[in-house]
Amino acid sequence: MARNIPSGPPPPPPVQKLRLRYTKRGRLRFTSHRDIARAFERALRRAQVPMAYSAGFSPHPKISWVGAAPTGVASEAEYVEISVAERVDLVRLQQALDESLPAGIDITEVVEAPLGSNLPDRIEASDWSILLPGVSLDTAQQAVSQFLTAAEIPVERLMKQGLRTLDARAAVVRMSAAGDQDCATLSVVVRHVTPAVRPDDVLSGLRSVADLAPPMPPQATRLAQGPLSETGEVSDPLAPDRPSPEGPGATRAGADLEQVAAGSPS
Repeated sequence: MARNIPSGPPPPPPVQKLRLRYTKRGRLRFTSHRDIARAFERALRRAQVPMAYSAGFSPHPKISWVGAAPTGVASEAEYVEISVAERVDLVRLQQALDESLPAGIDITEVVEAPLGSNLPDRIEASDWSILLPGVSLDTAQQAVSQFLTAAEIPVERLMKQGLRTLDARAAVVRMSAAGDQDCATLSVVVRHVTPAVRPDDVLSGLRSVADLAPPMPPQATRLAQGPLSETGEVSDPLAPDRPSPEGPGATRAGADLEQVAAGSPS
């Protein structure tokens, strides 16, 4: 049988790989990753970014999503990689995409990365801030203590394959509580495992071991994701790609990393 071969020349190869950090704020916390991806693809077309495409009968732009946040949470540290067929200016690219993306998605940094390098290899953990309206600091601290002393905390989540049991405790590297008697805030570092343990799973675990049931919906925001240090800190995954803090190989906008680590409005 004759083999079908796509007609026409193959697409030009990528000449530049770019890594983008972006936010997911406000009402967009309720937007699914699929809709975020569609918004990005439209923005890339509007900004006339010379995307590199895959070969074959159904070419698609070379876009790689890294550790996308689940629906219902905000984030200050989302990442996506794109490959382009022509070299682009990073500052102009960032400006053009920011003008084309909906409010709530802001490009906070663009760096150039070596072709063939792999950003997901650096994403080991996430640093989450979980606001607990109506929960006092004393109550939150007692719940955190009970959570951390538990050897195992099984929680259930409904997945495509059906109901599955996860160990919420095993993925949590560290957890602490701050705030006041009207509203506590949890700071939680969660190791990336398969299947992923999400903020909702951590809250289910707190409810299971400490009967913690916030009277109002919690608000989770991812502050950072990247390599995990021996002390349980989440490092910047773009640091190896950045020649210098203000060098020609990177452009930054909005809050710097110290401000992001301290928490940003969602």
